Amino acid sequence: MNDQAASPLGDINMGDIGAALASAGSQSTSMDAPAAPAAANAIRAAVSGQPVQSLDFILDIPLKVTVELGRSKMAIRDILQLAQGSVIELSKFAGEPLEVLVNEKLIARGEVVVVNEKFGVRLTDIISPVERIEQLK
Repeated sequence: MNDQAASPLGDINMGDIGAALASAGSQSTSMDAPAAPAAANAIRAAVSGQPVQSLDFILDIPLKVTVELGRSKMAIRDILQLAQGSVIELSKFAGEPLEVLVNEKLIARGEVVVVNEKFGVRLTDIISPVERIEQLK
């Protein structure tokens, strides 16, 4: 696989960009810096081989967060018979922790809470990096 990408800035080694992003994780971050200049600086640093100073340029990337109460498999015939007041049996028991997924990957478990008449989730268990890597297999 070719690690080089054509660019108006010249040849960019994708390995250098990855290394720059990885080194940025160990740098201190400034929450006050605007995202666009930070992104431009990170790209310039990656292209020039300098270390990236912060991860501010990725802080505004949207992620899909899902809280899963349970699952159920149903035949189309059963779904068509659902009406107001119908009960769907879920795969989990009452009181079991909810699963918190980010981009469809399990990252935590929690419990339902009510705050100011709105539902929320209190995280009770964060999935360890080792467990997350196991999910990839």
